[in-house]
Amino acid sequence: MPLMFKSAIREDGQLQPHIKAGMFHIRLPLVHWEIEIPEAVQAIVVFLTGASATAYLQDLFGFSFELALSIIVVHEALYLWQNMMGDALVGGWITPAVPLITTYLLLYEGQDRIHALLALELMLGLIYVILGITKIAGKLVAWCPSSLKGGILMGAGISAVIGRYGFRPAADGGIGFWATPITFSISVLVALFLLFSYGFGKIKRNSKNPFINAISKMGFVPAVILAYIVGMIIGEVATPVMDTTGVVFNPFPGLAWAAGNFTVFGVGIPPMHIMASAFPMAVMAYVIAFGDVVAGTAFYAETRRFRTDEDMDINPDRTNLCCGIRNLFEALFAPTCTMSGPLWTAMTVTVAERYKSGKENMYSIFGGACSFNLFKVLSCLCIPLMALIKPILPLAMSLTLQIQAFGSFYVGMTFCRTNIERGVAGITAAVIATSANPSVGLFVGIVLAIVVEFINTSRVERAEHVLNGLNETTGDIPAAVAVLEDLKSARDKKQAGA
Repeated sequence: MPLMFKSAIREDGQLQPHIKAGMFHIRLPLVHWEIEIPEAVQAIVVFLTGASATAYLQDLFGFSFELALSIIVVHEALYLWQNMMGDALVGGWITPAVPLITTYLLLYEGQDRIHALLALELMLGLIYVILGITKIAGKLVAWCPSSLKGGILMGAGISAVIGRYGFRPAADGGIGFWATPITFSISVLVALFLLFSYGFGKIKRNSKNPFINAISKMGFVPAVILAYIVGMIIGEVATPVMDTTGVVFNPFPGLAWAAGNFTVFGVGIPPMHIMASAFPMAVMAYVIAFGDVVAGTAFYAETRRFRTDEDMDINPDRTNLCCGIRNLFEALFAPTCTMSGPLWTAMTVTVAERYKSGKENMYSIFGGACSFNLFKVLSCLCIPLMALIKPILPLAMSLTLQIQAFGSFYVGMTFCRTNIERGVAGITAAVIATSANPSVGLFVGIVLAIVVEFINTSRVERAEHVLNGLNETTGDIPAAVAVLEDLKSARDKKQAGA
């Protein structure tokens, strides 16, 4: 019997019990979802990923670790809130946007930098909420040229590689490879092997070894642990100093300070010129995040086929609205540099895979997602755990960004189906990554796409170019079929209009 009250039991094929509140389905711990021990254990291991966001607040704003952690606790708690509102996706940062956000924030100093962060998160939250309520999010992103989407993603990847947490020289402020070259190299190579390599993929498919299976479900955490051990041995990573001040961390003093010094209530509403400069960055962050909404929705739709005993009620509009509320709440009370995104892909997949294995292994998808996020927050409040992982947090941030760069490159490239689109994406990415203001890259990409892709070219002709490009270079049959269907639909509409 799962660890829950009888009120959480559902009839087969029905929604998990909840309190309906418009678009939201409110679910409380034990009352409406069960505690899943495997997800709780995973959270205690991988919570360091979310906690590593403290490094950004310390780096960009000079915060103490305790102050940064107070803000991150709110950020982590909002992931659980979204699950409890009826969205089963395991949320995460808008990770590809983080290097771009860092570059943008570094344009400002002092209080202006705080205003820039507030403006960006406010704008992003409003975009989420407006598009979630109006239900035009999908149409808006569909209008965005594929070359521009690819350019934004690849630009974010380049920014991560050449940025402060990547390969920027230590003399120029780099705190990635050149600061800890051996531990950085070990962590990145091992993580990429575990997550992306053909070799480990083959091992996972063919192995029945419980150790291999456990490692495969831990994402890049084994790489961090190995690098931590090696780094302490060779002196690149400090040994942890155990805090004896208590067991439970109290975030409220830090949040009280932030209310008077790091929110609109303390520093005021950002000036209009900063709000205007934040808007293009918010648009880029949303375009990146919307891809996660689409990916997460599609993945859970496929997952639902394996479990007819629960109606998962997948709703991308609710996802948008929840993400918007989270970002607005953070902008008002606890701003973060990573923004609040809809999907942590690795953990969503991990939870869903165990869910697929049957009702006896995971009663409800909400039990898995909520248990993970609940224990992730509790881990952040555990002083001994935080003291243990504190020395490795900057490296964990570097590793997260390099993994995201790898993913951004291969996803960004798949958007580009013709040489013209690849050219537009390449220039867009380069300008985004190297310009003092990433927003310039967005403007360049829009203008370039209009000039070389859209002027004097019909939708039918663009589809034909895409189809020819797929045939000549990739041989991507599913994509070619999709383009053929798009081409046929456009021609049918043209004939009907004639």
